[in-house]
Amino acid sequence: MSSEKTNQSWGGRFSEPVDAFVARFTASVDFDKRLYRHDILGSQAHARMLTQAGVLSEAERDAIVAGLDEIRSEIEAGTFEWRVDLEDVHMNIEARLTERLGVVGKKLHTGRSRNDQVATDIRLWLRDEIDAILVELNRLQAGLLQLAETEADTIMPGFTHLQTAQPVTFGHHLLAWFEMLSRDHERLVDCRKRVNRMPLGSAALAGTTYPIQRQVTCELLGFEAIGGNSLDGVSDRDFAIEFCAAASLAMMHLSRFSEELVLWTSAQFQFIDLPDRFCTGSSIMPQKKNPDVPELVRGKTGRVFGALTGLLTLMKGQPLAYNKDNQEDKEPLFDAADTLRDSLRAFADMVPAIKPKREIMREAARRGFSTATDLADYLVRKGLPFRDCHEIVGHAVKYGVDSGKDLAEMSLDELRRFSDQIEQDVFAVLTLEGSVNARDHIGGTAPAQVRAAVQRGRALLAQR
Repeated sequence: MSSEKTNQSWGGRFSEPVDAFVARFTASVDFDKRLYRHDILGSQAHARMLTQAGVLSEAERDAIVAGLDEIRSEIEAGTFEWRVDLEDVHMNIEARLTERLGVVGKKLHTGRSRNDQVATDIRLWLRDEIDAILVELNRLQAGLLQLAETEADTIMPGFTHLQTAQPVTFGHHLLAWFEMLSRDHERLVDCRKRVNRMPLGSAALAGTTYPIQRQVTCELLGFEAIGGNSLDGVSDRDFAIEFCAAASLAMMHLSRFSEELVLWTSAQFQFIDLPDRFCTGSSIMPQKKNPDVPELVRGKTGRVFGALTGLLTLMKGQPLAYNKDNQEDKEPLFDAADTLRDSLRAFADMVPAIKPKREIMREAARRGFSTATDLADYLVRKGLPFRDCHEIVGHAVKYGVDSGKDLAEMSLDELRRFSDQIEQDVFAVLTLEGSVNARDHIGGTAPAQVRAAVQRGRALLAQR
């Protein structure tokens, strides 16, 4: 054996030190040290509770709380020495506290285990991460509302199968993303409720014999509820899986948004322009302006999907209670939260700066017979069955393809070749403006409805 150090938190049981490679292989401090703020917060609350329970004196509590504050300052100043032989963030902080306070520092761990300590730290950390993510999500939604209001009258083609279907407004299209993100917000808020349950007091797996007061710690740490079973409290990570599931759905939405932005900035579409600060060029092709931010968000979606799959796989075969497998929960969870927050931030910065090319959008909507459904609806209102109307319009479209004319460009005589029910008033429904304005109901693409939806959206954001 090559290691000279033994972790003093458990070394009494062992007759030789851990191998140096095994110490590095089993250590988590390189990545779980980012939990230090929440570990210190949980330890300070634990110390205060132990004082109320009569386990620590007030002087011991004050020394522990002050000592942990000083350790936090050391960490944030970059002077703290992280030791791999101490395995994780918890033992590094406790060892430093003991170094500073002596016997008093050793009393901190009374009535708890690293099992419930780490479960508490992760929940505290994830609670804060969800709050930060929600801030960026709200910012993105506010940007979408701003742009949608500005572009409420801007006409563009709506697509199905990426084929021109019916005209819509650009504002209406943007509000579709607002709706998707609203559901993502709801999922994250709901997920936070289950994250915000306290496992501290579960100890290793069975609770503790010390007279702890879990309600005190719960209130000090701002948890909404106390975990009801000690085995479950230390061993399950379903809250992390649930977060990754919600994050995956949000990233899926951002990825779809990204795909459209990539298409719309291409020379084939030219619907929008993104500011240079969100794009890059080519090292060999001087004409290129690449939409790197949406492309990268689209690619990063796979990281979050991977985190979800990884955590599900991590948990699926574990017996109760805690197992070392759970050390592998942090890196995918950390990465999923970082990726979602950064992606939302990038989009929140970028979306208000999108510049639509209105004339190109309008011309694209004019092509492709996007008002064909409007002509069919017109004939239905004349008393014809919809299926007959569908066939009539199909013949008219075929004629348009052969003649190179859109429906609105045909003369009345040309249109009447397909039905004698068509009169001069048909041209009011064949215009792009007539088409979008006719869909004047909640959720429709009419500019008046877009503006009303923007106001509803702003009221929703104000309530959060």
